[in-house]
Amino acid sequence: MLEKLRKVVIVVAILNVAYFGVEFAVAAAIRSVSLFADSIDFLEDASVNLLIAIALGWSASSRARLGMVLAGILLVPGLATLWTAWGKFVAPMPPAPLPLSLTGLGALAINLSCAFMLARFRAHSGSLTRARSCQLETIQ
Repeated sequence: MLEKLRKVVIVVAILNVAYFGVEFAVAAAIRSVSLFADSIDFLEDASVNLLIAIALGWSASSRARLGMVLAGILLVPGLATLWTAWGKFVAPMPPAPLPLSLTGLGALAINLSCAFMLARFRAHSGSLTRARSCQLETIQ
C-alpha cells in the first residue's frame, strides 16, 4: 500500500510541476496576477507532494520536522502573489480573457485528476497523507 501511495504522490507532483510551467508561461504572456499566483500554488503542491513521497517511510520525529518545512513552503505562494500584485497595481492592465479562461479550465482538470488519484488513500494512517487529504477536501 505504501509503495502504491508513493507512486501516486510522485505522479501528482509531476502533473503539478508540469502545469506550473504552463500557467507561469501564460501568466507572463498575458500579465495575469491570478494565473501567476495559481502557478506558484502548483509549484508549491509539487514540492509538498515530492517531500511527502520522500518522507513516507520516515519516523514520526523526522516527519514532524518535515511538517515544519512544509509550513514554510506554504508562505512562498503568498509572498510571490503580493510581489506580483504590487507590479499590477503600479501598471494596471486587464489580462486577455480567452487564454486566462482556457488556462483556468486546464488547472481545474489537473486539480480534479490529482484529487481523484489521491482520494483513494484518504484513510491511510500517515499524518502526511492526512494533511494532503485536508488540502484535497478544500478543492472538493
